[in-house]
Amino acid sequence: MLMRGADEQAFRDFAISHAAALRRTAYLFCGDWHTAEDLMQASLLKLYQAWHRVEWRDHPSAYARKVLLRTWLDEKRRPWRRAEQRDGELPDVADSSSDPELAGERLWARDLVHAALLRVPPRQRAVLVLRYFEDLPVSEVAVAMGCTEGTVKSQTARGLVALRTAVEGLERVVVAS
Repeated sequence: MLMRGADEQAFRDFAISHAAALRRTAYLFCGDWHTAEDLMQASLLKLYQAWHRVEWRDHPSAYARKVLLRTWLDEKRRPWRRAEQRDGELPDVADSSSDPELAGERLWARDLVHAALLRVPPRQRAVLVLRYFEDLPVSEVAVAMGCTEGTVKSQTARGLVALRTAVEGLERVVVAS
């Protein structure tokens, strides 16, 4: 499908300004930068194909997040993804702007939370990422996920319990080793 010049430029501007945020959100969903890149690109392709329907909307970024979420959930359903296990360690990233001791503690906590987040079921993980990492209100998460606000609230509560359990389990493993 070919776009008019103005539409093409509007999409390019949108993609340039939102690609990094979409990739970061995709990474929080899936836990792998390569898969996150693929999800971001697939989402932008779908968005490009629907741009003539999206451009008039007030919040194309919300629509893009919804497309990204659905793309990720579709990818999770693929049989070859279900068999894949990721047991590798996350690389440490230096934080040169702070005290090295505090940076180490923050990196440990961040990695612990991220590893625990990957153990939370996909729908609950999606709700937690959209609510707490993307800082979206319940109503916008409900729209993005295509469910009711009550479902978002219950999935958030269950997700927080699952996240807490996963963090505690990972902490026990670290202490025991």
